[in-house]
Amino acid sequence: MAAVDLTTHPGHLARRLQQAHHLLWNTMVSEETTSPQFAVLNALVAEPGLDQRTVGERVGLDRSTIAEVISRLDRRGLLGKVRDPQDGRRFLLRLTDEGLRVHRRLSVRTARMNQVFLAPLSAAEQAVFFDLVQRVADAAEGLRNPSEPVRASP
Repeated sequence: MAAVDLTTHPGHLARRLQQAHHLLWNTMVSEETTSPQFAVLNALVAEPGLDQRTVGERVGLDRSTIAEVISRLDRRGLLGKVRDPQDGRRFLLRLTDEGLRVHRRLSVRTARMNQVFLAPLSAAEQAVFFDLVQRVADAAEGLRNPSEPVRASP
């Protein structure tokens, strides 16, 4: 049996991209704040007062992952929780002053990191790249909770 050409496997390429992103993130942005944690901070800058479930939906994290990310950010004093006056079972999230400072500092660093990450592509290629990746990512969201199970072709 012949070896498979992994350059035609999107999962393999996505993993390689993720490895490169992780390396750049740790060297150029932060070893303390992860990319998913930054995404949560960013979501709460855009929409202060969201509940945990909604933040998870906004940034594409599942329930258990978002709970852990929120817990870590809370322990670090980067966000605060207040009980929702309309629904006492849920908490609304807001960044602390320190959370806002961290977000501001990391936003500058992420912009620089993205320039390095995308340097092999022209501006036009970057636009195409983002469009294609976004389309695949949006379609993949439907795979999480499909109305009908996804089946492999025979």
